Amino acid sequence: MAAGPDGPPSDQDPPREDPPHAADEHAMLEAWLSFHRATVAVKCAGLTQAGAHNAPVPTSPLMTAAGLVSHLRWVESYWFERVLLGEPDAAPVDPGDPDAEWRPPYDVPLADLLAAYDKQTARSREIAAVFSLDHRAAPRRPGEEGVTLRWILHHLIEETSRHNGHLDIIRELTDGVTGE
Repeated sequence: MAAGPDGPPSDQDPPREDPPHAADEHAMLEAWLSFHRATVAVKCAGLTQAGAHNAPVPTSPLMTAAGLVSHLRWVESYWFERVLLGEPDAAPVDPGDPDAEWRPPYDVPLADLLAAYDKQTARSREIAAVFSLDHRAAPRRPGEEGVTLRWILHHLIEETSRHNGHLDIIRELTDGVTGE
């Protein structure tokens, strides 16, 4: 990330691949989602452990870089493994804390959270690769239609890019670093 809003990316930024200007729909959706997934690492590059757990917005105590990375990992797991494949939900469950996925332990390095997110996104890509965009998951609730893979990919692009905006704010308020 650049030190200023108009500065070039530093040599320390994780690599991102721009989506193609033309591709079939499945490839385009996957490329945009991959770009936004990679942006998560760019937004977190260089954060200290304390910075990763800083919640600079007083009204949003769960909004930390570490919490967002953890949340995005479990969102990927939920939509691809739970919804699309019908596997049990693997996210951390604490009956006393419905937001447990947003509270990774402080002693877990941000690099480990990012590695777990990368592993989960690789699994999500594997799952998405075997289905057509029109493949419909089982309904999540009675009387409801199941979502398609197309819907899931669009939703994950929206979810990940929205949280990248949150990471922008958290990062700037934490250590002043801004970037694309």
